[in-house]
Amino acid sequence: MDIKAFAKVNICLDVTKERDDGYHEVRMIMQSIGLYDLLKFEKRDKGIEISCEDLSIPCDKRNIVYKVLDNIKKKYNVPYGMEISIEKNIPSAAGLGGGSSDGAAAIIAANSIWGLNLSYDDMISIGKIVGADVPFFIKGGTALAEGIGDILTFISPFKGAYILIAKPPINISTKDVYDNFRLTDVVKRPDIYKMIDNIEKGDIEHIGNNMINVLETVTIKNYPIIGEIKNIMMQAGALGSLMSGSGPSVFGIFETKNKAKMCRNRLSDYLKDVFIVEPVGKGQEINK
Repeated sequence: MDIKAFAKVNICLDVTKERDDGYHEVRMIMQSIGLYDLLKFEKRDKGIEISCEDLSIPCDKRNIVYKVLDNIKKKYNVPYGMEISIEKNIPSAAGLGGGSSDGAAAIIAANSIWGLNLSYDDMISIGKIVGADVPFFIKGGTALAEGIGDILTFISPFKGAYILIAKPPINISTKDVYDNFRLTDVVKRPDIYKMIDNIEKGDIEHIGNNMINVLETVTIKNYPIIGEIKNIMMQAGALGSLMSGSGPSVFGIFETKNKAKMCRNRLSDYLKDVFIVEPVGKGQEINK
């Protein structure tokens, strides 16, 4: 089984509460985009073996795909193994959900290849164990995510725009961002429900003008390049530009592909990871 595991951006992200267990409660809109990792799964007699040409990706027990499959094997007493090859196209540690999407692909593949007949709720519960974003990617598309990101309400798809992604050559720890986040530093919050209304109407101008990610209160102060990329996108005609997740990737929403290309050409002069994509209505694409 071959699976395209799509990335995501956060159209807006609000942090509503700091919890006693160290987690933060969020309210955010997640959108699948047409940038994907390609994972190939093949049943084997025993063991889990992962291969990936990207040397920065661990192919052992640290890999989320391994964690998912090992968890499923133990939970359901699966006697078989799996061989997996990963073609990594989504930049790692970028705020684009590449690891979580790969984890969701592993759940879907295991269910089919190992013949487990898991329900959607079963797959969601497995996903929550390995990562708060994993449940979103099992279905993908456009969704309001609440709680720690695991309470999902799927909404009408986001259409009619080109999304330019740019990842600066820095690594940001999600844990560090949340550890340094202070609710008192937030001056402006996104109007989530107004945003949902405009996504469903297809009003991309309003969407672009009203995107807010409160985690930028931490990251732009510490990593000015994020703000610089946002400014370049806006100067190039983006309807709006925002950091995705906890960063460092930045995306801009453009009405035309030509404007997105012109901005990509400018950013490509000094950034390696720059992509033009469109919104997609699913988290995974499966080919048996």
